[in-house]
Amino acid sequence: MAANPISWLLGLFSLDIGIDLGTANTLVNVRGKGIVINEPSWVVVNKRTKETEYVGATAKEMVGRTPINYIAIRPLRDGVISEFEITRAMLEYFIGKVHQQTIVPLPQPRVAVGIPSGATQVERHAVYDAAMAAGAREVMLIEEPRAAALGAGLPVKEVKGTMIVDIGGGTTEVAVISMGDVAVSRSLRVAGDELDVDIVQYIRNKYNLLIGERMAEQTKITIGSAYPLQSEQTMTVRGRNLVTGLPATIEVSSVEIREAISASIQVIVDTLKDALDEVPPELISDLLDTGICLAGGGSQLLGLVPRLREELNLRVWIADDPLTCVARGAGMVLEDPNAYRKFIVNLDNVHS
Repeated sequence: MAANPISWLLGLFSLDIGIDLGTANTLVNVRGKGIVINEPSWVVVNKRTKETEYVGATAKEMVGRTPINYIAIRPLRDGVISEFEITRAMLEYFIGKVHQQTIVPLPQPRVAVGIPSGATQVERHAVYDAAMAAGAREVMLIEEPRAAALGAGLPVKEVKGTMIVDIGGGTTEVAVISMGDVAVSRSLRVAGDELDVDIVQYIRNKYNLLIGERMAEQTKITIGSAYPLQSEQTMTVRGRNLVTGLPATIEVSSVEIREAISASIQVIVDTLKDALDEVPPELISDLLDTGICLAGGGSQLLGLVPRLREELNLRVWIADDPLTCVARGAGMVLEDPNAYRKFIVNLDNVHS
């Protein structure tokens, strides 16, 4: 038994929850159950009372459709908290939802949260405080590329180097890992959200048509690509004509959308090249064998794998279930924190 019987009993009966607190989606991984929540990081707030009314999928459905007294907000931007109280309410909702799925009431959970590797001390502090305020008993912070590498099943503890690229909604995280530690890393605030903005701007400039974030995201997912497709596709896009002010519909092609997002894709490619340029020769030799593993929702962009293979001259592959890698990795750290001590952000530094 542990030295502190109370702590031991709490650990035995409480929940261990790994959270991927993403700009676009929040995923919750419960020990023994797997991924139990995968919902958009959207919150609808009553402007008069400041109360949180809807969270997750329901809130996202209301984006652009809220009544005058309500506002739909994404409380995270570029992978970090931009609205502290709303993030706390969102975490409280998701943790409460997990507790509702249990048969008997349980003590406050231990929580591991993924954060961007480039997050500042203030940003890390905000995530820690928000999780504690939302009802956690203990909070561990884990850098997202490390969590993604664990969740993807990469041999992170081996001497041989492995490379992970986690493309989320707000950030692209790059890390070369060897012997359980990071040799080279990059955190880039260009990812899925930036591609959506590119599409909105492109359609506005070319067609004088204003479309919403959800329409842009749907267009990106359906016909967006980073490399010429064998069969180019088209899609109907709806919005408001900026000249007449009336509703309008146009047809856009995958060639146009590829052009729209090309600059942001190139920034990601250049960041990977820059990271590889810093990798020691022996680790580069390892990467020629192991390749580059892609994780996160952005990894599923059509044509991204062949584009990166061509640009980087390395094997590139997508992890199994790439959306859940960070949440699964956070859960693995909770299962055996001592084995993954190097992966946990030093909480003393959070308060420095």
